Amino acid sequence: MTRSSIPAKAEIATSPARHLGHEDAAVFETFVVPRYLSLFGEQLLRMLVPGRDARVCHIHCRTGYPDRLLLERLPNVHVHGCDASPWAIELARAKAAALGTNDGGVVFDYRVADTLPLAFPAAAFSHGFTIHPLAAPRERRALLDELARIVAPRGQALVAMPLRGSFVEIADLLRECALKHELSELTNAVEAAMQLRPTDEVLERELEAVGFEYVDIDVRARTLKFAGGRAFFEDPITRLLVMPEFGVTVGLAAPAQGVVDPFSYVRDAIDKYWRGRTFEMTVNVAVASGRRSAS
Repeated sequence: MTRSSIPAKAEIATSPARHLGHEDAAVFETFVVPRYLSLFGEQLLRMLVPGRDARVCHIHCRTGYPDRLLLERLPNVHVHGCDASPWAIELARAKAAALGTNDGGVVFDYRVADTLPLAFPAAAFSHGFTIHPLAAPRERRALLDELARIVAPRGQALVAMPLRGSFVEIADLLRECALKHELSELTNAVEAAMQLRPTDEVLERELEAVGFEYVDIDVRARTLKFAGGRAFFEDPITRLLVMPEFGVTVGLAAPAQGVVDPFSYVRDAIDKYWRGRTFEMTVNVAVASGRRSAS
C-alpha cells in the first residue's frame, strides 16, 4: 500500500464513512455488505418486532441492505430509506426494482437526504433503524433524537453499531507507535477516540434519554480476518468504514515529510507481528432495541 492510499484528514471530511462515491457504492454492496454489514443486519433482524403492513424508516441506508430480508420479517412492508449518497440511493432503487417490489402492497422508497430532521412527519413509522452510524456522540444524539421523533407510539427503534472495545488491535498499534516515537498527542487522541464509542450501558441510557422504553441490547464479539497489513488497508471494509472513522475520531492528518506516519506504522506492524498468520480484528457487534410508550 502506498502512502497516498492512507486517508488524510481533508479526505476524511467527505469520506465514504459519511458519503459513498460512485464507484464505492457498488464495492460497498458487493464486498462490505456480505462480509461485514451482515454481522449487524442479521442481528438487527432477529430483534425486529414482526408485523404486517409495517412502515419502516432506514436512516443512513447506503445501498439498502437488509432490504430483501425485511420482506421476510415484515409482509407488505413500506420501507423509506434515506442516505447522503445519490449513488448509493441509485443502487438501492435498482435493487428494489429487481426484487419486484413496489407492487402487491410492498413499497421501497429511497431518497437522498444529508441533513436531519428528515422530511417525514412525526410519529410516521412503526419501525426506525440505522446500521453502523458514526461513533461521534453529537452525531449519535442527533440520530437518536430523529428516531424518537419519527417512531410512532408502541413503535420500535433499532441501532446497530460497534461498541467500545471494537478495533482495539488497531488502537493498540497506534499506542505503540506513539510510545516508540514519543508522540504524546497521538496517545491522547487514541485514548479519546476509543472512549467515543459507547458501552452497552451508555447506549441504553442514550435511548432512554430520548424517550424509548424497554431497551434491550444484544452484544456479540466477532472477528474480521485479514492476510496481513497490506490486505487490511486495501480491504473495502477498512477503506470505506473503519479507517475513515479512525481518521475522524483520532484526528490524524497526512504527516509532514520525515515525520512518522501512524497508519503506515500500523500496516508494517501487522506484517511484522502476524507474519505468516492471519491478522484478526475484534468487533463488538451491538444492536439496541427501544420501544415507544403508548402515549
